[in-house]
Amino acid sequence: MIALSLAEIAEVVGGQTHDIPDPSVQVTGPVVRDSREVVPGSLFVAFVGERADGHDYARAVVEAGAAAVLASRPVGVPAIVVEDVQAALGALARHVVRSLGATLVALTGSAGKTSTKDLIAQVLQRKAPTVYTPGSLNNEIGLPLTALSATAETRFLVLEMGARGIGHIRYLAGLTPPRIGLVLNVGTAHIGEFGGREQIAQAKGELVEALPEDGAAILNADDPLVRAMASRTKAKVVLFGESAEADVRAENVRLTDSGQPAFRLHTPSGASDVTMRLYGEHHVSNALAAAAVAHELGMSAAEIATALSEAGSLSRWRMEVTERPDGVTIVNDAYNANPESVRAALRALAAMGKGRRTWAVLGKMAELGDEALAEHDAVGRLAVRLNVSKLVAVGGIEASWLQLGAYNEGSWGEESVHVSDAQAAVDLLRSELRPGDVVLVKASRSVGLEGVAQALLETGAEGEVAAR
Repeated sequence: MIALSLAEIAEVVGGQTHDIPDPSVQVTGPVVRDSREVVPGSLFVAFVGERADGHDYARAVVEAGAAAVLASRPVGVPAIVVEDVQAALGALARHVVRSLGATLVALTGSAGKTSTKDLIAQVLQRKAPTVYTPGSLNNEIGLPLTALSATAETRFLVLEMGARGIGHIRYLAGLTPPRIGLVLNVGTAHIGEFGGREQIAQAKGELVEALPEDGAAILNADDPLVRAMASRTKAKVVLFGESAEADVRAENVRLTDSGQPAFRLHTPSGASDVTMRLYGEHHVSNALAAAAVAHELGMSAAEIATALSEAGSLSRWRMEVTERPDGVTIVNDAYNANPESVRAALRALAAMGKGRRTWAVLGKMAELGDEALAEHDAVGRLAVRLNVSKLVAVGGIEASWLQLGAYNEGSWGEESVHVSDAQAAVDLLRSELRPGDVVLVKASRSVGLEGVAQALLETGAEGEVAAR
């Protein structure tokens, strides 16, 4: 964070100082909520959670070097006490962002946010110092913590914004006002909470409504609900996609023999060829979104194409491809899942597995509400249509719907199997995998199927995987 004294922070957040002998002491380290991340000069934010109360760690973090604690009550060590810790954290982030000379880029969408954010960060880092959301910390706590990690040297701040209801993105954009806003797509993720795709579009479009007139709205030309958001902003509109009307578009899209996308990138200032290191054709849209942002910030087509061709994944368990010594390839995409991302992952598996046996180890897609049965059934059917060799559906009733969809799609569905938990999936795969097989592992985060991928990578290991 940019250096601020405890007195300055107290003023910004409307708090009272307690047990602070010298209010001129500066916070020179990061702002953190995890006591294990404290370093000298940190500001520790004490949240009260379901399992732990950050206030209980106050003395330990100060002994570890924290300058003070941002707390909701006095804790017997240097503290800035406020009524609402979350609101105070947001106010501090808003102040710091407005003090920076950085260009703030915000992005949202139903699928692909984290992968696209990682691409944008890697491209922009070639131009100037860039701070970006780690992993998918895109909510009312993770976003301000990321913003507060920017320093005076930061020129680009790339923030992922998530939403579980109307008004969420409006709130986040108020904390960290963007100049460039990117909307990737409107899908069915969290549809059970929103009530429908139109409501999801309403929520995602709050990002473009927050843009200034001299800003830029980067919109997906291939998604009608996103493209329609152009009417909700006074900012410049830049379209990306495979549509001929897109300002930044892809032509001659293809997959390499290993399943990596390649295409000709066209921008208003030129064209250049891209061959990505990431896997799956869905990354073409992500790459075009990143390219549109980079072009708006002054990078040439050649610079962007080089950066996209060299970019990797910065976040764990998102299409992580690892080949075991015996030739079995594990694709760990288990961080999260929704119908759009699962379909994309299955298509990537089919492309990677040409001439090889392919396994789709899938589990529950959460928060689909009344659409849950239909969406799980459809994914099972798609696995059959893509000629995935075997579907392993893991878990409870949602997994049974996956398996039933595959079975009802045709005779291949008899190759599908429903197992009760992660350990059962590991036992099955260990007994049946052959050299050359490709295994995709994917489910919503709550299922924890990353343990299946990790167990399969532990060649010869007999350790148990905890079922969830």
